[in-house]
Amino acid sequence: MVSQLRIYTINRGMMDSWLKLFEEHIRPLHQKLGIPVERSWVNADRTEFLWVRTFNSVEEIPEKEAAYFASPERTALGDIPTSHIAKMEVRV
Repeated sequence: MVSQLRIYTINRGMMDSWLKLFEEHIRPLHQKLGIPVERSWVNADRTEFLWVRTFNSVEEIPEKEAAYFASPERTALGDIPTSHIAKMEVRV
């Protein structure tokens, strides 16, 4: 099992919108595609959104991410998710 920590700096004033988008669209789609979201939280000053996804192996990550981005649900979101994110950091 491999955990991936994702740290997003969310654009000023967009955290509430991001949280709604994440809970209504992003998290459910990850679950549907077999990418468990183990936990998510917002830092104390509400500028960063952190979340942890798990995979069976490092080799599985590109395959699962490709399925996510190719899905009709993600395609329908267009650039809405990325418009919220000022900076993205990913650690395995």
